[in-house]
Amino acid sequence: MSRLPADPEGFIRANTALEAPAMVPEFKLWLASEYVPIWQATEAWLEEQNVDPPYWAFCWPGGQAIARYLLDNPTLVEGRRVIDFAAGSGVSAMAAARAGAASVLANDTDALSLVAARLNARANDLAFDVSMDDWLAGPDGAPDADIVIAGDVCYERDMSTRALAWLRGHARLGRLVLLGDPGRNYFSAHGLEERARYEIPTSLQLENRGMRETVVWRVLPHP
Repeated sequence: MSRLPADPEGFIRANTALEAPAMVPEFKLWLASEYVPIWQATEAWLEEQNVDPPYWAFCWPGGQAIARYLLDNPTLVEGRRVIDFAAGSGVSAMAAARAGAASVLANDTDALSLVAARLNARANDLAFDVSMDDWLAGPDGAPDADIVIAGDVCYERDMSTRALAWLRGHARLGRLVLLGDPGRNYFSAHGLEERARYEIPTSLQLENRGMRETVVWRVLPHP
């Protein structure tokens, strides 16, 4: 069960700072940095605050790559229905909204992530709907859409297998499915088509390297 502090928005503002991600300087997001408490948060501190691990407080390379790609290619989403799976900070959903999507639905099973995504959208004069449903739970686990986007979902073996199968199911329905990945351990390019490649500056404390080569892939209907 996803947990929330007593004042979710207040918690986010108190423990993060508005910063521009490296690849999408057009936006400012409430993010962890070396100067805010959540950067050094311990498991015990998060438990005390009633908060799950704050993945939403970092703008991961896969999401940044998707966002950059959509902002640079707005005709892909203009006037179309977009769903953002495992939205995290919401940066990809924000890019889809800025690029002129008819509707955007950001999904994450972490309730605080969705609070953060909405705060981030508001900070950039954008808006989108959110869903905390577990879209991987069954074949009908997501609404209709024209375009499906996902960033950085291949960090665990089971998650990677399930997410890629789910994304491929959308591709078989004729939808454009875009996946951003910086070479995570459980990622496989089998059945994917490269659309764009970026060098994204990252934190050494998060990624163990200063840059991550990150690719936007189109998920094909069949491997």
